[in-house]
Amino acid sequence: MAKSQETFNKKEVRTKKEKKRKDKEKKRLDRKENDKSASFDDMIAYVDENGMISSTPPDPSKRKTIELENISISVPTKESLPQLDPVRKGIVTFFNESKGFGFIKDSDTEDSVFVHVSNLLEEIKEGNIVSFEVERGPKGPTATQVKVVR
Repeated sequence: MAKSQETFNKKEVRTKKEKKRKDKEKKRLDRKENDKSASFDDMIAYVDENGMISSTPPDPSKRKTIELENISISVPTKESLPQLDPVRKGIVTFFNESKGFGFIKDSDTEDSVFVHVSNLLEEIKEGNIVSFEVERGPKGPTATQVKVVR
């Protein structure tokens, strides 16, 4: 007598698949029946004056009018930004003479600006008050035309 090719595991997998298919069909039918009671008005959501989602429509008396000209969506142009004096003053916070570079702390903006020995007009040391111009370097602002004030 030949042994059946269908093992217990195969039967179990087949029954689980069949049960899952029937459950899915039942859920689909339940959704179909319950959807008839839900109307479009129940699905609408409103946004109140504070930007929060609510189920009630907004109050027309709280409506604000906004002028189109007052909305700005871009970065301000260079003309509207205040122009800084190209010649600035600052204090040398660090300078390594052997390597030929250092940093100057700008007096106005409190920013640290890189300085290289090739951009010096006079020799500088740490603690010197210097005047300089700022240019855009490869890694950030770089001081040029550096000379000692005091």
